[in-house]
Amino acid sequence: MLTIKPITEEFAICQVEDYSQVNLENPFVFTGATDEEKSLVCPIALIPENALAVDKHWSAFRIEGALDFSLIGILSKISSLLAEHNIGIFAISTYNTDYILTKTADFQRALQVLKEAKYTILES
Repeated sequence: MLTIKPITEEFAICQVEDYSQVNLENPFVFTGATDEEKSLVCPIALIPENALAVDKHWSAFRIEGALDFSLIGILSKISSLLAEHNIGIFAISTYNTDYILTKTADFQRALQVLKEAKYTILES
């Protein structure tokens, strides 16, 4: 099974006008831009003033280690397990690994569900 590492920051998911007020060098700053919007996931303390919409109080964990692109179903298994327990997620993938966010109110329960499914949960 995989190892899960909780992240100690609390996050916000934002829609932003642009990224001019975002320091992309800060840890745990994730951006996504499409032809329709610009999104930002960041620690609550870093929410920019030009945010158009903000949803606060998300907590995150990382799947430890670099994940090979040939691995299939990692997010699917975790999201299915959490969905069975009525826990919604927001997933972010980087080159090396995946990050899963849940509402902070559901976070400890999410970790417990994964622990019961034999995932290793590291101390945060």
